[in-house]
Amino acid sequence: MDYRKVVYEIEKNYFSPYACLSSQTKGRDKPISECLIRTDFQRDRDRIIHSKAFRRLKHKTQVFLSPEGDHYRTRLTHTLEVSQIARTIARALRMNEDLTEAISMGHDLGHTPFGHAGERALNEKMSGYGGFSHARQSLRVVEVLEGEGKGMNLTFEVRDGIVNHTRSGHPSTLEGKIVCLSDQIAYLNHDVDDAIRGGVIKNSDLPSSVIDIFGNTHGKRINSMISDIIDHSYGRDVIEPSDKAKRAMEEFRSFMFEKVYSSPLAKAEEPKVETIIFFLFDYYLEHKEKLPEYIRRLDASDRQKVSDYIATMTDNYLVRVFEEIYVPKGWALM
Repeated sequence: MDYRKVVYEIEKNYFSPYACLSSQTKGRDKPISECLIRTDFQRDRDRIIHSKAFRRLKHKTQVFLSPEGDHYRTRLTHTLEVSQIARTIARALRMNEDLTEAISMGHDLGHTPFGHAGERALNEKMSGYGGFSHARQSLRVVEVLEGEGKGMNLTFEVRDGIVNHTRSGHPSTLEGKIVCLSDQIAYLNHDVDDAIRGGVIKNSDLPSSVIDIFGNTHGKRINSMISDIIDHSYGRDVIEPSDKAKRAMEEFRSFMFEKVYSSPLAKAEEPKVETIIFFLFDYYLEHKEKLPEYIRRLDASDRQKVSDYIATMTDNYLVRVFEEIYVPKGWALM
């Protein structure tokens, strides 16, 4: 039995007229044999979750570099929170939950070690050569790098949502727009939670407008933001918050950049990250034979290959490689 057709029928009868139906995907660059159980978007989600790039997210920084404690977010837990928020919105609006989940799971696969500090360092080293952004790199991971240089061969809609998940992006599906907003909801709220846990700010420091509109607890704020988007978007061909919520989210974001993302605690270790990445970038440009074999085989410039390799590294692996190359080894007399 072709169980996909059951899903197709459910989507056709239940989904919003503005949803992206699984049966109408624009498909993959390379055709593959059909699965009788899963739709293409479900298969994409599974390919992402079973990838090495996805597993590496658990050892990549979200905001605070190498925090002491088990409860601070990593890039992986951020991804899971984005996915849950996005699925909640998609289900309520009768959008394609499977497509939304696949985009959510893949949106940060290209993030560098040590979060945005690593991204800024690689962007500087790639200045004049196309620059570096984690959104474009996430697309490069699924199209080229994963699978030892073979890529994942995902559908157009998932790849489009991944590369357009940032505030400046323009996804071609409403499911992609849901992920874009869910990413903002997730990082604003969990970064506040981590900042309070780390003693950077207190809950009472939040702007009064944010508390008045969204609530005074972590759970209330997330629920209010989700509810506002659902209420304002239901039955429409756009996904967006109300004007009041949009203004409050912008004030929330400005507060976070001023008080958290630019705080001495968040920024203290960043110069060390820049030093390590700059060193390793120049080292691998001079010693290209040290790059993994699948990276050397890529049809790309040497700078792109080095950038690709460093971007794949986890926080701990970046430091370990630096130590192996740069830090003198101990030795003992016989």
